Amino acid sequence: MGLIGEVLMLPFAPVRGGLWAVNQVLAEAERLYYDPATVRSELALLEQRLESGEIGEEEFDSQEDELLDRLEIGLRTGAGTDNGTTR
Repeated sequence: MGLIGEVLMLPFAPVRGGLWAVNQVLAEAERLYYDPATVRSELALLEQRLESGEIGEEEFDSQEDELLDRLEIGLRTGAGTDNGTTR
């Protein structure tokens, strides 16, 4: 975009900045959602809830499947900071 285009788009700078910030927040949330270390922690908590009787087998299986899917995606895409190599 040339100088004239930049000058014409100047009134929209706050909107573009806001969209950039929203995109950054969404990217970080997605990274944490698929982070293998986070998913493994959630799996451990889920198992504790099952063992304490807080949830039943059916609910455990359903949530475990969801977490294992997230873990698979996280490992495949390299999500997170440790790439699934710790914990």
